[in-house]
Amino acid sequence: MKFFKKDKKTALEAKDLAQFIAFGPVVFQVARVMRDKGILSVIEESASAGITLEEIKTRVQLPHYGVRVLLESALGIGLVVENEGKYTLTRTGYFILHDPLTKVNMDFVHDVCYTGLFDLDKSIETGRPEGLKTFGNWPTIYEGLSQLPAHVQKSWFAFDHFFSDNAFPAVIKHVYKDGIKNILDIGGNTGKWAIASANHAPDIHITIMDLPGQLNMAKKRMEELGLTNRVSFYPTNILDESQPFPKGFDAIWMSQFLDCFSEAEIVSILKRCATAIDDDGYILILEAFWDTQRFETAAFCLQQTSIYFTALANGNSQMYDSRVFKQCIYDAGFEIAEQTDGIGLSHSLLKCRKKK
Repeated sequence: MKFFKKDKKTALEAKDLAQFIAFGPVVFQVARVMRDKGILSVIEESASAGITLEEIKTRVQLPHYGVRVLLESALGIGLVVENEGKYTLTRTGYFILHDPLTKVNMDFVHDVCYTGLFDLDKSIETGRPEGLKTFGNWPTIYEGLSQLPAHVQKSWFAFDHFFSDNAFPAVIKHVYKDGIKNILDIGGNTGKWAIASANHAPDIHITIMDLPGQLNMAKKRMEELGLTNRVSFYPTNILDESQPFPKGFDAIWMSQFLDCFSEAEIVSILKRCATAIDDDGYILILEAFWDTQRFETAAFCLQQTSIYFTALANGNSQMYDSRVFKQCIYDAGFEIAEQTDGIGLSHSLLKCRKKK
């Protein structure tokens, strides 16, 4: 890990950051409202000439007072600058408007996390997703995923798929380079990996193993794409240790899945995976570890995503430090045969086999 070794800020810089943190929820909502209400777009369209408050108000059809307080807040945030009564967009404002990663993160935090984070302190104390009651009375968010409000579901899947969509084209050649033909996709969700695999080669068969609600969504998608003869479905609750895993696979694939579980649960899942493959089979794990990132901002994003798991998802998992995660692999009786970092935006592929 190359980041977070030294306190690099001066006392003044540290105090400035402390105030930014103190008003963090305000900063977030101002940026989001200015984006969603079209204010940042209108300012951008004015280019270097700039645009007045009155002109902005007219263009976006919002009250003078509302636009004024947003603009004044945005000055301090760094979204806009003002010269002679005219506002222009900063580079930060541009990224709030146009950067796909920023958009997907902001929508996810607002639609999925924001309200539930109010109960983060309780989740820390209890080890349960206390904020999930915002949406329903499920033990984890996964049981209720198919029942979330449409806009929440949209932001959840957009966030989840944004990272896998970037990683899958790069990782698929690594997964199938050794002639794997029959693969068990645990936690396959809506079938993104199954689709990518089916498109990669005509003789690959994929079995998706997941909760019934997720499998129903995956089945619908496979029917639409005409892939029902290439994809099978195995409904199960992975946390129920009495439910057996299907057997007879060349390999098991888990993408952005094991981060949804505690360390003890990861060890339990991996031990059961061992019974589903032959002695020479592989477990292929695609995860984003915050300590293996190329950029500090990427590590930061993953560290903050962990808090979603704490407050809303299940109360006991996270985006892991790879050293913690690897210990789970060793404790389950596996060794890491190969590690490939730098896949897509933030992922690592761990190719694991049973200890000899």
